[in-house]
Amino acid sequence: MCGITGFFNAAGFDPSLAESTIIAMRDRLGHRGPDDAGIWLDGDAGIALGHRRLSILDLSALGHQPMVSTTGRYVIAFNGEIYNHQEMRSEIDGLNFGHWRGTSDTETLLATIELLGLEEALKKAAGMFALALWDRQERSLSLARDRMGEKPLYYGWQQGTLLFGSELKALRRHPSFENDIERDVLTLYLTHGYIPAPWSIWRGVRKLLPGTWVSFDAKNRDTLPEPTSYWSLSQAIIRGQSEPFVGSDIDAIDALERQLSVAISGQSIADVPLGAFLSGGIDSSTVVALMQSQSARPVKTFTIGFDAAGYNEAEHAKAIAKHLGTEHTELYVRSEQARDVIPRLTNIYDEPFGDSSGIPTYLVSRMAREHVTVSLSGDGGDELFGGYGRYFNQKAENLWRSCRRIPRVMQPTTAAALRSSLPRFIDRCSQQFTNAMGLPIRKSVAARCCLAASLIESETQNAYYRTMISQWNTPPVLQHSPKLKYGYSDDQVNCIPESVQRMMAIDSVTYLPDDILVKVDRAAMSVSLETRVPLLDHRVIELAWSLPYDMKVRDVHGKWLLRQVLYRHIPRELIDRPKKGFGVPVDLWLRGPLREWAEELLNPQRLRDQGYLDVKAVRSRWDQHINGSNNWKDSLWLVLMWQAWLENNG
Repeated sequence: MCGITGFFNAAGFDPSLAESTIIAMRDRLGHRGPDDAGIWLDGDAGIALGHRRLSILDLSALGHQPMVSTTGRYVIAFNGEIYNHQEMRSEIDGLNFGHWRGTSDTETLLATIELLGLEEALKKAAGMFALALWDRQERSLSLARDRMGEKPLYYGWQQGTLLFGSELKALRRHPSFENDIERDVLTLYLTHGYIPAPWSIWRGVRKLLPGTWVSFDAKNRDTLPEPTSYWSLSQAIIRGQSEPFVGSDIDAIDALERQLSVAISGQSIADVPLGAFLSGGIDSSTVVALMQSQSARPVKTFTIGFDAAGYNEAEHAKAIAKHLGTEHTELYVRSEQARDVIPRLTNIYDEPFGDSSGIPTYLVSRMAREHVTVSLSGDGGDELFGGYGRYFNQKAENLWRSCRRIPRVMQPTTAAALRSSLPRFIDRCSQQFTNAMGLPIRKSVAARCCLAASLIESETQNAYYRTMISQWNTPPVLQHSPKLKYGYSDDQVNCIPESVQRMMAIDSVTYLPDDILVKVDRAAMSVSLETRVPLLDHRVIELAWSLPYDMKVRDVHGKWLLRQVLYRHIPRELIDRPKKGFGVPVDLWLRGPLREWAEELLNPQRLRDQGYLDVKAVRSRWDQHINGSNNWKDSLWLVLMWQAWLENNG
């Protein structure tokens, strides 16, 4: 795992001046690679590459980057791991390749590119990665990203220079960076809680879409060509739907365990200490169980617990670790320790990022890094195998059907009625009763009615689903126009007949890469820990999308097939329990120890002076949350993370 960065200006540059710039950009990523650092420049061609290395495979100097190919034609800066690189080496040996200098996967990939070309090399590689490849013969720069977007890569033209890197903080060290906030992206962020690819918070800077590559040369200055896809989830879904899995339940369980075992075996290769996160849930427990079944020594596992009721899974993780015989480490975190992480979040994530589970993810990563350099995680299981509640209850589907029964001509009137003052009157009466009885605070009637109004106005089922999972259906952003499109189109998921599996596909191309994987990568790499995600091996994904829906969701339980694999290794009584998730009690904190911090960020005059957000809309939700009439923790956290980010980056 590493950090890459660089810049390209076909007009050329003075190498002596460029050297200090690329070093500054590179070293801003020191947390991603504390073990080694390198640069490569060609002033006449106008290219500079920078690399920070976290040594995982081939710890010697032979793994140093940027790396030049055997013939000298290509130079690469690579971030990630190619898990099947030994198989790729064997293929290359069969093509009478010359000699190997070292044992790194970077050298393997570079040799494959030299022999077969970039796109074919990408198709052969099973792994997680982002790379920058300079072709000295063609004087062209290519950028590429792994299939599911586990590794980040930002790029964009700034004042005639193409900047790129693993994190935005590296791009900002270049003197051409313009620091212009993209207001329309703020709308997307407040809607979803994350910034969906291909956009970033900075105007002109994009995220490279997963499973794609893009090239630049002297001909396309100041333009961003459309990336070329070498693998796409939508195509994997189409293949899976057209060539469904044929076999019994036992056949499917065997096939999944076999494919997961292959993925975990490949991802357990490292020349440094390796372990795994263990939350006690289905996904991480399956990964750890299969790891331990392949290992002669106890696997190192890590979990954290909280002192807040309803947020602690550590006791379940400990029981599973004991059964499997892992070398288990746990840390119980007090609320004040978790809150101490909040000031670091804007630097860790570089962009506004609204997932509060980034806090425990950072804490467990920091603890794991004291013992290992690589940790496997169980992310991706929910989206692939139907883990979220909205996938296996029929409420979402039934509500959609109810909305469609309302005649189109009546829909605007119905929506307006739901947004009227009557629901707010009911809320006032309900609040008095709730306070008197000491009942927990839940979403108000008015909030539910406003959501229902937005759902009624949704023209398609895909739009309906996006509305259902949004935090602000009408984001309180001033002077914006909702013109930005997502990195996927509805055509990519409309091939799926079942509406629930379509939800899973939408989450897999949006929420998974742009929230879940961002959270894990940035939190772990901030403490120089490499994370690997076996469930997102593309061969596991392709198998999952060939499976029928009832092998994922059965008897009102999600992850049916994944559970069956796990039951072969762990007793059911240790697994079958309600899911708690991996979060922190933000709602309680905002009414208590974080109230003063939040009040300062949401100060009405500050909001007016900044000119980004509608003061009335934001303050209304804040006041309702504080007085207990509603629980707006999620949407308020998004605003607070934006405000905190703006404070440090505006």
